Amino acid sequence: MTTETRSSQDLGTERLLWGIVLGVVTFWLFAGTTGTIAPAILQDLNGPLPPGAKAWPHPALDPVFMNLAVSVTALFSGIFIVLFGGMADRVGRVKVALIGNGLGILGSLLIVCASGALALPLMLAGRAIQGLSAACIMPATMALVKTCWDGKARQRAVSMWSIGSWGGSGLASIFGGYMATLVGWRSIFLISIVISAVSYLLIRATPELKAQASGRHHRFDVPGVATFLVAMVALMVVLIFGSRLGWTRPATLGLAAVGALGLWAFVQVERKALNAFVDFRLFRNMTFTGATLSNFLLNGTIGLLIVSQQLLQVGGSLKASEAGLLTLGYALTIIAFIRLGEKLLQRFGPRRPMIWGSLIVAASCVLLLPTHLMLAQYRVLAAVAYALFGLGLAFYATPSTDAALANLPPDQAGSGAGIYKMASSLGGAIGAAVSLAIFTAFSGAKTGAGFMGEFLAMQGRQDNTAVRAAAFAALLFNLVMVLVAIGSIMLTVPRQPRLRDEA
Repeated sequence: MTTETRSSQDLGTERLLWGIVLGVVTFWLFAGTTGTIAPAILQDLNGPLPPGAKAWPHPALDPVFMNLAVSVTALFSGIFIVLFGGMADRVGRVKVALIGNGLGILGSLLIVCASGALALPLMLAGRAIQGLSAACIMPATMALVKTCWDGKARQRAVSMWSIGSWGGSGLASIFGGYMATLVGWRSIFLISIVISAVSYLLIRATPELKAQASGRHHRFDVPGVATFLVAMVALMVVLIFGSRLGWTRPATLGLAAVGALGLWAFVQVERKALNAFVDFRLFRNMTFTGATLSNFLLNGTIGLLIVSQQLLQVGGSLKASEAGLLTLGYALTIIAFIRLGEKLLQRFGPRRPMIWGSLIVAASCVLLLPTHLMLAQYRVLAAVAYALFGLGLAFYATPSTDAALANLPPDQAGSGAGIYKMASSLGGAIGAAVSLAIFTAFSGAKTGAGFMGEFLAMQGRQDNTAVRAAAFAALLFNLVMVLVAIGSIMLTVPRQPRLRDEA
C-alpha cells in the first residue's frame, strides 16, 4: 500500500496545516513586498541622490535592474512551478515542500547580505531563488491539501491555504511599507528566514506522500523546460523593457519573434515528449481548464492595483505611504471573507461564487476608471475599489482552487496544482507587465489627455492629463481581462456541483 492510499484523516493535522500556511506566507507576504520597498532598497544601497540629480551617477544597484529583481521572482516561479509540481508527485510532496522552505531561507539570506559591489548579483540571485522556493512550495502544499484532507475538511484546508496566499498578498504593500520605514527593509527578509524555518519544522514530521509509481522511468524534460524558459524570458523582456528599448526597434521585434516561436516550439515538443513537464492532457478536463484560465486572468488584474497606486503618486502627488494605506480595505476584505467563499462553494458549487467574485472585481475596475476626477473624489473611489477587489478575490479563490483540484485524478494532483499555480504566477507577472507597458506608453504621449479627452473632460490640474489618460487605458485593459475570465467560467464550469471524490 502506498502513502497515497492512506486515510486522509490520519495525515491532515493542524500542525501540518499551519506549516503549509506559513510556507505559503513566506512568498506572498515577505517576497511579495519587494515591489513596494524597491525605492527604500535603492536609497539604502545607493545613498541619497546628489542635489539636483535625477539618478545616481555610480549606483551600486541600478533602478533598471531593481525592476528586474522585482519581476524575476514571479517569472522563475511561473516557469518552474509545473516542473516541481511533477517532481512532488514522484519524489514526495513533503520533501519538495521542505526543499522549498530551504530555498526560501537561502534566497532571503542573499538579499539581506546584498550590499556594495555584490549588491546586484546577490539581489538578483536571491530573488531568483525565492522564485524557485515558491515553485516548490505552492504545488507541493496544494497537493498535500488534496491528499491529506477530504470533503469539508479539505475545503477548510483550501481556505486556510488561500488565506496564506491571497491574504499575504493583500497585506504585502502595507506591511512592506511600514517595516521598511520603521525597522529597515532587511528586517522583512530576516523575519522571512525565521518563518521559513518554523514552517520547515512543522511540515517535516508528516509521513512522506507521493503518487503511486506507474512503473515508467521519469526523465527530466530538458527540451520542454528549455524552450519554455527561452520563450518566457524573451516575452517578459519585451513587456518590461519594451518602452525603453523602443517598441519598433529590431531588438524588440526580434525578442518578440523569439518568444512567439519559442511558445510554438514548446507546444510541439511537449506533445511528443514521453515525460512532458506540462501535461496537456489535463486540459481535456474542461472544469480544470476554465478554472486555470480564469485564475490566470484574475491574477493578471494585479495590474489595476499597481497602476492606480502609481497614478495616485505620480499624478496625484501622494506619498507612497498615503497611497498604500488606501489598500487597507483590500487586505481586510480578502482575509475576512475568504472563508465565505468556502461556504458559498459548499452551498452553490464553484461556478456561481467564481462568477460573483469576478463580477465584483469588474466593479472595482469600473470604479477606478474615472481618472478625470479631482484627487479627493478619486481617493474615495480608490478606497472602495480596493475593498471590492479584495472581496471579489475572496469569493473567487477557494471555489476556483477546489474546482481545479477536485476534478483531477490523485496521481496528477501535483502536476495539476503546478499548472494552476503557474497560471497564478505568470498571470500576475504578465498582467502587471502589460498594464505597466500600456501605462508607460500613454504616459509619454505629447497630446495630453489624447483619446480620453474626446469624451471625458479632465478636472483640476492639467499638467498630468497624459498620466491620467494612460492609467485609464491600462485599467480598461484589466476590465477586459475580467470579462474574458467570466466568459471562460460560464463556458467551462458546470452549472451544478459535481460529485466529489469522497468515496
